[in-house]
Amino acid sequence: MSHFIHQHRFPVLLFAIVVVVLAMTYIQPSGKAEAFHTKDELDYFALRSNMDLPIGGNGLFKASGECAGCHGFDEIGFASVDANGNDVNVVDDWRATMMANSARDPFWRAKVSHEIMVNPMHKAAIEDKCTSCHAPQGHYASKFMGESHYSISDMLLDPVAMDGVGCAACHQQSQDSIGLLFSGKLKYTTDVLYGPYDAPPPIFGSPMMAWVGFDAQYGPHVETGDFCAGCHTLVTETIDLNGVLTGNHFVEQATYHEWVNSIYVDDQSCQSCHLPRIEDDVVLSTGYSFLEGRSPYGLHYMVGGNTFILKLLKDNISELMLTANETHFDTVIARTRDLLQNHTLDMELTAEGIEADTARYRVRLFNKAGHKFPSGYPARLAFIEFVVTDAVGDTLFASGLLDEDYNIIDRDEDYEPHYDVINHPSKVQIYEMVMGDVNGDPTTVLLRAAFPIKDNRLTPVGFSTSHFAYDTTLIAGLALTDENFNHIDGVEGSGTDDVHYHIPLNGYDGPLNVSAKVYYQAVPRKWLDEMFDFESDEIDLFRDMFEGADHTPELINEASIVDFVTSVRQPRPTERLKAFPSPTSDGFITIEVPESDRMQVTMFDVSGRMLFNESMIVNRRFPFVVPDKAGVYLIRIESQRAVYTTRVVRQ
Repeated sequence: MSHFIHQHRFPVLLFAIVVVVLAMTYIQPSGKAEAFHTKDELDYFALRSNMDLPIGGNGLFKASGECAGCHGFDEIGFASVDANGNDVNVVDDWRATMMANSARDPFWRAKVSHEIMVNPMHKAAIEDKCTSCHAPQGHYASKFMGESHYSISDMLLDPVAMDGVGCAACHQQSQDSIGLLFSGKLKYTTDVLYGPYDAPPPIFGSPMMAWVGFDAQYGPHVETGDFCAGCHTLVTETIDLNGVLTGNHFVEQATYHEWVNSIYVDDQSCQSCHLPRIEDDVVLSTGYSFLEGRSPYGLHYMVGGNTFILKLLKDNISELMLTANETHFDTVIARTRDLLQNHTLDMELTAEGIEADTARYRVRLFNKAGHKFPSGYPARLAFIEFVVTDAVGDTLFASGLLDEDYNIIDRDEDYEPHYDVINHPSKVQIYEMVMGDVNGDPTTVLLRAAFPIKDNRLTPVGFSTSHFAYDTTLIAGLALTDENFNHIDGVEGSGTDDVHYHIPLNGYDGPLNVSAKVYYQAVPRKWLDEMFDFESDEIDLFRDMFEGADHTPELINEASIVDFVTSVRQPRPTERLKAFPSPTSDGFITIEVPESDRMQVTMFDVSGRMLFNESMIVNRRFPFVVPDKAGVYLIRIESQRAVYTTRVVRQ
């Protein structure tokens, strides 16, 4: 099939003029060559010089390089800067994201190759489906020109397709199909690009029409969660072990419908987290000094949770012919890590007492995401590392440790079931989706997936098994019978899970150091075993990159306590604390305790949610602060001699 790439002479002429002007700045009247720019400035410019973004078009879409001229970095600092002068241009924020690199992602390319090698008779359909979201600008341009299938080889010949989820892949989506089409079925306009701004001031669209031939229009749909539906719910057709379509379907990923089945659907869109807004007035285009700033402004961070592939991309920029540099990738990796560590998961670790030479603890996880965690591609998992050591640091119990290859130790060969109680180191709590084939055996071949054997991924707050979207967002396996999975006090929709750890002490009598950590792996080694049994150019390339990559999992959250076993063996009295003033108007209080020692200080709200939990040296009288929010707070202080409690009212 043919592709139509139109290049402008203007950027070439402009570049030549800039080169001449810069060269002239080095010639001083004395004849001595002196640098106009400092070394730091030159280093900064060097960082910005990388492989050019593609330009031109392919019959339906324009490449990102066509957008960068106006919406990219402004060297005079007028456009695309916030109120403090920080560069916030959408092009550089986007270019190192997984969205921008979706067509070049070597894991995706290897997995498509794997699926084709397992089911070669379905090659055309597999490539056509996979490119609909990973290379939509190539896929839908070919459909626009009447082609029935779009292939990987077609994609490789089209620079606009290799833009991945480029600017036009989102901003050219039609308003009338938003939230109605899924599984890569997208509907595009041919001559309109939509944005979030309406008049006044009037939309200044003439330059866009003149340079790229598109009419800039207000499209409120670009700010809705429904805007993401087309690619973030994917239902695939099931193929049996003989390569025959069964007529059944499998929900491979349903991040969009998970959001629909949550409390966030009414007032928080996907963009709230993934394109965070600033209230600054930001000028949208370079070259037009009369333009007024627009607010609010959506930062095109578009980060998810996949630091592993981002780091792998950064390490292989030249080989993969990427259009972002190391600095771009470092920025996106840092933003991704911030989302994972600060906006994904809360956790509580609570001592529940000693009984029959067994220490009991509860780990409560609280999902803060607007969808399941993990969500999206089924390789992804999160797990709990739970470790108990004695007074000298010797390990008494450990679950969820990793070996030198970053595999989870003692993980079952097929899959680890969901647990409510863990009482042996061989049991590990892993939050994941496990796909089953037509025989009920675990598989990582996407098109062999017939149903989920296990899906205990943490649900979002408000998630309900009676919701109309539940058939697309199933809980599967033993999590269904876990009374505290997505429930607190019997009420559904908590977005939580409680895991109870029962630790045999074997006569140990002393303090316990208890640690719980939640880690996340986007591409676990075990999930690749089936694919790595095959060989192709794409699989071999990814295997080499994978083996050379940094496999350190992402630490999402952690908690620790010191538990005093010696005195716990004898029932400890519970005594009332003195805390004043109560009520408190500013949150500052004084607590009096009848002893001084290292103690465990914990604070809860009236719902039982832990707000503070630290081991600290406590004097008989010490200051403490309760939260700003008005309410009643329970404070619990545990020493080796006694347990002290009190309630404080915050006005």
